Amino acid sequence: MELWGGMLWALLSGPGRRGGTRGRAFSSWRPHRPQAGLSATELVSQWTAVFEKRGIPEARESSEYIVAHVLGAQTFQSLRPGLRSKPLTPWQLQCVQELSSRRLQRMPVQYILGEWDFCGLNLKMAPPVFIPRPETEELVEWVLEEVAQKSRAVGAQGGPLILEVGCGSGAISLSLLSQLPQSRVIAVDKAGAAISLARENAQRLQLQDRIRIAPLDVTLEGNWAHLLPWGPMDLLVSNPPYVFHQDMEQLAPEIRSYEDPAALDGGEKGMDVIVHLLALAPRLLKDSGSLFLEVDPRHPELVSSWLQSRPGLSLELVAVRKDFCGRPRFLHIQRSGPHGGCPVDTWPAPQPAGVPG
Repeated sequence: MELWGGMLWALLSGPGRRGGTRGRAFSSWRPHRPQAGLSATELVSQWTAVFEKRGIPEARESSEYIVAHVLGAQTFQSLRPGLRSKPLTPWQLQCVQELSSRRLQRMPVQYILGEWDFCGLNLKMAPPVFIPRPETEELVEWVLEEVAQKSRAVGAQGGPLILEVGCGSGAISLSLLSQLPQSRVIAVDKAGAAISLARENAQRLQLQDRIRIAPLDVTLEGNWAHLLPWGPMDLLVSNPPYVFHQDMEQLAPEIRSYEDPAALDGGEKGMDVIVHLLALAPRLLKDSGSLFLEVDPRHPELVSSWLQSRPGLSLELVAVRKDFCGRPRFLHIQRSGPHGGCPVDTWPAPQPAGVPG
């Protein structure tokens, strides 16, 4: 949803990208009860004023999305003029009241509505599964461009076999499947809630026959071997946890209080999972296969230095792309050399089994 992507960027992105105690700021708040007979336009104005008074980010956009959702539309702008001026029913007013109360507790709008658009797909959203950000659509677009370019260059038949690590709601995997009708995807995540939600979204979009969604933590010793039976991959794609640990407390309350911190916190330098993915790539990718990553703007230099110090991995950082805010956000890393050529001493120190990675 392009419009929402632009408007809510400030709401959803703290330092790096990701955000008290739930509801503490509103412990003395009393429910605001709108007068009966209010139209959608009047209700939006009234709740916008309430949100602004309570310091809620993107006050008007939040109220517009909530009112539109109750009236069965995705955006307020898509409502017919007659519907915008028509008085809401008592039941509709109660629904707006309930949903707006959640926003006052800093719950993200995506969780309040229970759904969100990503790359033109309507996905179910539920806490604490990571909410796909607008810039991640650019990562999908880049992958699609590279697949199309490579197919033309080599005259490839069929679609690529893709592995996504940290699939969350399934946004990236399902978007790629919808645009690459002959592709197949293996999607893994260590969080049970994410696995369940991704499977539900695959069913909703009728893409379940071309995707395998499995619980797997690639940072645990030996777990990567479970991926080998699926064969070498054409593409490995990931939007891993990449927030620097010291930045976690600076994130917006919408993020800190509701989203899974394990999907955000990348360790001291934001590289904990990224390093595992870099070491994993030579074992799982085909020759000339590609790894696409979304990262913190400070990471391209760190990743480049890490790869240069490990030539035995046969991985090359071939391109860095900026996001719509002009920050270096996406990496394209390509593999060359014989399959399975990852020296043992380049593998990161394993996480002991049973300890979250």
